[in-house]
Amino acid sequence: MNFSRQALLGIGMIVGGSVMLYAMVQQVGGDNNPEQTTAIVDTASPDTVAAAPLTTDIDTEKRLLAQKQKERAARVAEQERRAEQFLAEQETAESQALAKARAENERYRDNIAESENDGPEQEPVQETTLVTPTVQPQTIAATSEAASTDNQVAIAAQQQQERQAQEAAKRAEAQEAARLAQAQQQAQAQQQAQTDAKAKQKEQEQAAARQKQIEDRAAAEKAKSEPPTSPTDYKVKRGDGLIKLARQYNVPVAALAQANDIAPSTDLRLGQTLTIPSRKQIERLEREAAAAERSREEKRQKEEALAKKSTEAKRDAQQKLSAARQTVKETDAKGSFGVQVALAGNQAKADEVAKKFKSAGYQVKTSATSRGVRVVVGPERGKIAALALKDKVNSDPKVDTTSAWVLYW
Repeated sequence: MNFSRQALLGIGMIVGGSVMLYAMVQQVGGDNNPEQTTAIVDTASPDTVAAAPLTTDIDTEKRLLAQKQKERAARVAEQERRAEQFLAEQETAESQALAKARAENERYRDNIAESENDGPEQEPVQETTLVTPTVQPQTIAATSEAASTDNQVAIAAQQQQERQAQEAAKRAEAQEAARLAQAQQQAQAQQQAQTDAKAKQKEQEQAAARQKQIEDRAAAEKAKSEPPTSPTDYKVKRGDGLIKLARQYNVPVAALAQANDIAPSTDLRLGQTLTIPSRKQIERLEREAAAAERSREEKRQKEEALAKKSTEAKRDAQQKLSAARQTVKETDAKGSFGVQVALAGNQAKADEVAKKFKSAGYQVKTSATSRGVRVVVGPERGKIAALALKDKVNSDPKVDTTSAWVLYW
């Protein structure tokens, strides 16, 4: 719409300038007509020219020349006045067209703003046709050959002014087109931003709705899978097992097995009656299981401590035995020393005890006495070494004895 209005304005200006140029060409053609010049010069009758003296002819020529000069000056002044009038009218028309274009652009922007506020629908903007003022050609009287040069100069100046006016109109048109494009881009950007904001809000609402559905479903599943509030009897069906029933009633497998005094790995019988524990029973059973686990852990720790202590004692006894063996002297008591670890009632029992000590890495001998069969570990060369061996035997968990004593033979 803007382009059509500006195009019409430019066409109107070109047509007006063409008409003015045509009128000026007609004027120049009239000035070069020899017939008119002859008619102006030959205004006196032949009799008067023949009767007048030579001086009179010279005076007449001077007077005629002066008259022509005055007429030429008047015509030039009239042309300049009309050219100024044409330029003034042209500038007025251009200013009116620009003002009208700006007003229409303002209305267009207002319509865009109203359509954005009211809704996506937009009212069409009516195109306004600009009426370009045209300058009517005026008849100019014939001039002489001397005025043709001045007329050409005036025409060239007028054409230069017309070209400048056209260029100014084109620049104004380009500026208006740029402003209009910028306004359209801003309107499109605002509309896109509003669309994106609405889409983002819709996505957030959908995400919130999905999250709420997930939470509601989780709450329903949790409420459905809660253990019963009171103990419930259940008759075993085909395909049932402790793990399946524990998942079905949301009960720990250990608690379900403990409530029915069975092992967690027990296979169920068809028709067997089980007790599904309540929530309070499960909590009690879990507390009891935790207490039992703590008791077992404490016992294990005690056993580990005792074993560690026994191991350390055995290591210390071995070290003492090794040190005692190194310090044995030939001046010690004569004979050999051993460590009696048992006094069996018969040879079979003595052999059984000897076998246990041999498996623990000791040298063992048996000897019969009046009170039974003696089991002796050793021998050692000195009493100090025998005492150290006794301490080692009493602290060895593999043989499990505390009654060993040193024997001399």
